[in-house]
Amino acid sequence: MKLAEHRDVPTVYEPAEDSRLLAETAIDHVDAGRVLEVGVGSGYVAERVATETGTSVVGCDISPEACSRARSRNIETVRSDLTHPFRSNSFDTVLFNPPYLPTPPEAEWGDPLEYALSGGPDGRRVVRPFLADVGRVLKPTGQVYLLVSSLTDIEVVSELAADAGLRTQEVAAERFPFERLVVLEITHRNT
Repeated sequence: MKLAEHRDVPTVYEPAEDSRLLAETAIDHVDAGRVLEVGVGSGYVAERVATETGTSVVGCDISPEACSRARSRNIETVRSDLTHPFRSNSFDTVLFNPPYLPTPPEAEWGDPLEYALSGGPDGRRVVRPFLADVGRVLKPTGQVYLLVSSLTDIEVVSELAADAGLRTQEVAAERFPFERLVVLEITHRNT
């Protein structure tokens, strides 16, 4: 059975506790400028940030279904793989709730939600290339708000950021029975 034939199978990540935490943290910290939400998904975070801060938010996602959903919320959206199509120094703020669930290869299921959920064996498969390139699109005084889980090893994520010339600081957290969700504020090391 194809996904298109079975309407009960979700194809876009629906907002959950992680989405709410990222949205609320961004709303508390974003006050001006141009914002990019990587992995815009349903558009929930981007819409809340745009509505509640009055900033200009652009979304991007690898999934055409996610792009369509975000556009239905009036979010300008680009289909892309992470930050690759954007020019250097383009954004004051970048938001990202990456796929962070550690998923061994034999447990991956091959449907559209896998892009939104599976972070590979260590939960950092998408975080690595994101951190390697996000500094390029971030303005010198800009900030990134990256949601990570204790399941992905927050200390290792901070080390990956440091290797990319970035500095991290925990600005929000919420504890759940099986994990701790954290929003890291990431800035250029020299600012």
